[in-house]
Amino acid sequence: MRVIASVEELKSLVGKEVAVTDWITITQERINLFAQATGDHQWIHVDADRARKESPYGTTIAHGFLTLSLLPMIMEGAVTMSMAKMGVNYGLNKVRFPAPVPVDSRIRGRMTLKEVEDIEGGVQMTWSVTLERDGSDKPVCVAESVSRRYW
Repeated sequence: MRVIASVEELKSLVGKEVAVTDWITITQERINLFAQATGDHQWIHVDADRARKESPYGTTIAHGFLTLSLLPMIMEGAVTMSMAKMGVNYGLNKVRFPAPVPVDSRIRGRMTLKEVEDIEGGVQMTWSVTLERDGSDKPVCVAESVSRRYW
């Protein structure tokens, strides 16, 4: 966990890779729960038998939006700002899913701080986040995430 203690320290990190997270295993249970929460029950995600027979991946894969929805957890587990009272997800500028996440894969995030802007009561940060899968050369998600921290 990277602890950032001041705004000055945060601003000094612009353009640098700030954190690489621990690995997270994407289980079928997590995929099924996401399908229930979103109503997206496409067979490639939830039907292991059919996926084994018909999918080009030979198994179920995580929803792209499941992978994306892990960003807050991944980011919170990688970086903390001791001076902040509250954090807010402000949105996304770009998102791509270049490769699938087969069930039982391990993924982790690499976070580079692109920009820090002063806002009333805090800062707005733009992060380049790359989610990579263990054993794959191709990322599973590349996103530009915008968040705010308030003092």
